[in-house]
Parts: sequence; C-alpha cells; structure tokens
Amino acid sequence: MRLVIQRVLRASVTVDAQTVGAIGVGYLVLVGSEEGDQPDELDRLAQKLVNLRLFDDEAGVMNRSILEVSGEVLLVSQFTLLASTKKGTRPSWHRAAKPEQAQPCYEAFVQRVETALGRPVATGIFGADMRVELVNDGPVTLILDSRLRE
Repeated sequence: MRLVIQRVLRASVTVDAQTVGAIGVGYLVLVGSEEGDQPDELDRLAQKLVNLRLFDDEAGVMNRSILEVSGEVLLVSQFTLLASTKKGTRPSWHRAAKPEQAQPCYEAFVQRVETALGRPVATGIFGADMRVELVNDGPVTLILDSRLRE
C-alpha cells in the first residue's frame, strides 16, 4: 500500500458536484492498494499515520501527532499512486490491485485508521470520478509505502 499524506488546513472531495467528504485541519491521504497487500501492513500504516509528528508544538517544531491536535483525516482511494513509468510515456498500472481486491483493502484501511484515531474519518467514494480540493499547510507532504518500510 502506498500513501501520500498531505497536512492540510482544509480538504474536500466531491462526486457529481456533491461533497462526499470534507475536513478542516488534518491530513488528506491518498491511498493506493498494491497486489499482495497484507492485513499486518494495513495495521502498521494506520498506526504510523496517526502517530506521525507533523504538527508544530509551541516552539514551532513538528512534534505533535494528529491525535494530539485533534485533527481530522480524509482518505481517498487512488490507484494511480502505483503507476510504473519505466518504459515509454504511458504509465502502467500492473502493480495496482484489481478493484475487487483493492476495495476491501481500502475499506479495511479506513476501519483501521478510525480505530487508531478513535473517531470516524471522512472518505471519498471508491472507484468514483472524484474532485479533490485542498489547502496544503506548509506545504507538508510525505509518502509512506508498506513495501519500503521507511
């Protein structure tokens, strides 16, 4: 699984001109499922996500987690995070999990993040054509990949 985490002042996702998920201060997280993702990876990434210290403390140092600042989370599925651009100029999606595998994986990740955060999270709609808006704070953007374990 690959995550792109963006610290935001606000973010929202719309489908067919209707807002389906919106947050204030927190994280917009783009979620890409890869063939072979395992449940233990989902647990580790969910814990890592909620415990990352990306918010400033009193001294202006990124030393507070989303738990400590009572921030919100918006999770949006995005298979294009698994693009391969090794050959040519047209990306290949062969590493991305097929929808019938990716959707349960995404939904399980949503549940794990909600459990780790201790409250519901906002989401997009899996497989929908979505419009995502955000105001990136910092900007602060990180990539987590379950296979790299960075």
